Amino acid sequence: VQLQASGGGLVQTGGSLRLSCQASGSSGSLYALGWFRQAPGKGREFVAAIIRSSGGTQYADSAKGRFTISRDNAENMVYLQMNSLKPEDTAVYSCAGKRAKILRLDIIRAYDYWGQGTLVTVSS
Repeated sequence: VQLQASGGGLVQTGGSLRLSCQASGSSGSLYALGWFRQAPGKGREFVAAIIRSSGGTQYADSAKGRFTISRDNAENMVYLQMNSLKPEDTAVYSCAGKRAKILRLDIIRAYDYWGQGTLVTVSS
C-alpha cells in the first residue's frame, strides 16, 4: 500500500485547507485510514481517523468541531477538511493506513503504512 498526502500550504489564522490522501496498491485491504501531524520540535500526534467500511470516525480533542475526515472508497481517497485553523495547527500532516481492527484508531503504532507528509503553515 502506498499513501500520498497533498493539499498543504500557507493559510492565515481562521482559514481553511483541505488535505487529500491518495491510496494505491492493496488499499482495499485497509481497515482504517488516519491523519497524523508533527509540529516542529514535537512528536507525532493523532488528528483523525476513519473506518473504510462503515465511515465511523474518531477525532483528537484538538480537531473536534473544526476538522472533518471523509473518504471516497471508489477513488481510494481520504480527505481532511480543516476549518478555523490556528497557528498551533502548523505541522507536517501525514496519512496512514491500518490493516487490523485491533488497537485503537488513535494509536500511532497501530498503523502499518505511512505516506509522505504535507506541510501546513498557519500564520498569525
